[in-house]
Amino acid sequence: MHERRLGTWLFALGILLFPLIVHSNYLLSILIMIGFYSLVCNGLTMLMGYAGQISLGHAAFYGIGAYTTAYLSATHGWSPWLSIIAGAVISAFIAFIVGIPTFKLKGHYLALATLGFGVIVYTCFKEFTSITGGMNGFFGIPSIKLFAWEFSNDARFYYLIWTVVLLSLLFSQNIIHSRVGRALRSIEGSEAASDAVGIDIMRYKLQVFVYSAICASIAGSLYAHYVTFINPQAFDAMLSIYFLIMVITGGASSIWGAVIGSSVFVLLSELLKEVVPLVFSNAGGEFEIVFFGVLLVVMLIYMPNGLTAAWKKITGKWRTSTTLSPAAKGGGGR
Repeated sequence: MHERRLGTWLFALGILLFPLIVHSNYLLSILIMIGFYSLVCNGLTMLMGYAGQISLGHAAFYGIGAYTTAYLSATHGWSPWLSIIAGAVISAFIAFIVGIPTFKLKGHYLALATLGFGVIVYTCFKEFTSITGGMNGFFGIPSIKLFAWEFSNDARFYYLIWTVVLLSLLFSQNIIHSRVGRALRSIEGSEAASDAVGIDIMRYKLQVFVYSAICASIAGSLYAHYVTFINPQAFDAMLSIYFLIMVITGGASSIWGAVIGSSVFVLLSELLKEVVPLVFSNAGGEFEIVFFGVLLVVMLIYMPNGLTAAWKKITGKWRTSTTLSPAAKGGGGR
């Protein structure tokens, strides 16, 4: 418990000091994108790692939050804060309605159902042009303001998104170490055993699904106010698959895996944008899809529990080796 709290405080301190040490808008923009994805993956980690449910439709909730806040704040003059809340409420309601029939499915059928949901929502973004602007996009999304502060530059928005991410991580930690978290781990281990001891499996699945949808919606809303322009291509089904890759890469068994997986994905994406044109002149985005597909396969084969679990294993062995006495190591005796 002490180490976990210490790690959280050190992480928060690093987030606080980074803009003061590194004066680069480019690096700040990268960390802001990592923040958006970390927020989505935090909820998805709770759903996958602790409830054992795979979703390939979270790009839909990301987009619902973005379009809701864009439409209400730009078209109807709502406060961005109220429109963000409205997007979260709408996403929670849709997740609840979708989750009732969906969670009666298991395994790959569940993944396919959520993928289908994502495709339906993406199609709505394209076709309802009077609301979303269609493929031409939605312009004129206002910046977020807090009293006299306007989050219109990278430095200010950086602190906003990472404050939200830290709050969500702390909230998830509290869930994990509560009665709800124990129930979720039981469901992930064995639904039959959980049902036998009286755990309401459907209720807990719906709760964590709604929570993950809210996280994705808030991330999408903040993204919309950051870029001030959105179009459906930013929320296609491929993004849901990328979210899945981030969670698996970081490790679904730890909420810090959401941050680690998102960081690895965004940094590799930026690296590929620089390297691929130099090596493959006509590859474009297709090479990125192939690369992350290969990364997913490699992670599933060699690190199925993600980078977080691998790091814990390495540090655990190191701690064990440094605390063994000479006698325990075989170097002492009478």
